[in-house]
Amino acid sequence: MTRPWRNPCRTGSKPESPKSSPPANGSNRIQSLSRTVPGYRSEAVIAFGLGIASRNSALDIIETFFPLPAVNPGEDFARELSALCGLEPGNSGYRTLDAEGLESFHAAASQAFEHEQERTAARLRDSDGPVLLCISRSQSPPTSVPEAFLKLHLLSHRLARPHEQNLDGIFSVLHNLAWTSRGPVSLQDLPGMQLQARKKGETLSVHSVDKFPKMSDYVVPSGVRLADSARIRLGAYIGEGTTVMHEGFINFNAGTEGQAMIEGRISAGVMVGENSDLGGSSSTMGTLSGGGTEIVSVGRNCLIGANAGIGMPLADGCIVEAGLYLTAGAVVRELDAEGNLVRTCKALELSGLAHRLFRRNSLTGAIECLPRKAHVALNEELHAHN
Repeated sequence: MTRPWRNPCRTGSKPESPKSSPPANGSNRIQSLSRTVPGYRSEAVIAFGLGIASRNSALDIIETFFPLPAVNPGEDFARELSALCGLEPGNSGYRTLDAEGLESFHAAASQAFEHEQERTAARLRDSDGPVLLCISRSQSPPTSVPEAFLKLHLLSHRLARPHEQNLDGIFSVLHNLAWTSRGPVSLQDLPGMQLQARKKGETLSVHSVDKFPKMSDYVVPSGVRLADSARIRLGAYIGEGTTVMHEGFINFNAGTEGQAMIEGRISAGVMVGENSDLGGSSSTMGTLSGGGTEIVSVGRNCLIGANAGIGMPLADGCIVEAGLYLTAGAVVRELDAEGNLVRTCKALELSGLAHRLFRRNSLTGAIECLPRKAHVALNEELHAHN
């Protein structure tokens, strides 16, 4: 199971619910779209959402859209949700709701003073697609398509941060789909749908064939700029003030804390600190392939130059010069402020040092690490008005 994210280099028949009065100061209110979840969470978190599902010709659920996912319902409301899903309290799962079930959810949300959820239920009454209720616990791996999509929604709605949820096995749960101009389509159904479209003089456009759709078809977080939205997967966590340019890419279970300029690739599992800049075609190594186990992160106020990359955590205020790929096992000469050799070591051993410049000596070819005093700062005008 993935671990809660911390930058390791950061220095510095359902039972009837009793009626209740509105919670004092909103202390028991669920956290929904408008709220930001704190960064570190060690306890299990309950998440839920009403969703609209897509099915294939075999009537299998292949995708689910959750307009208002939420976490941490009050105790009474959580019990009502479990009953509606036919689950024992503490279990994860989902259930398709008929009209009566949707009205029961509407009534439970009203009784719990969860008016946003109440309004969402009302809007889904005339849905053409099947409506379902899904409940997920952060420490449980997804076992169904709706639960996998709910966990991805939580990340992109900023209700969970990378590594706060158990996503083990998500690739085996999700279907490989054609993401088309008419929504998700099973690959078995695609030829027939393409033919039907052509018979009508239309074209069914296939945007991608993948297990993960683009995030912007499900949610656009506040305060971001996305030059090419197809390069950000659902499940990316994008902090307010982030700009992702055309060559930028953000995988699922990865993202940015806040203001950032992303012109490079943020691999799965990687979190980038505030006010950091990933230059054009730069790269961060993930842990999904190649047998890597080190969780890579980028601290605050960092710069990874164009065509550079890292395979190790980077502390606050560090610069990796353009063109230098700094792997964890690379041999680095650590220098002091006067340029004297302190030691020779692997790059990973330097991952806790803040305010360092990593460069390749153009005369000797050796990788060097030395202290730096200049401050990395983003262009405020580019990020303040997203």
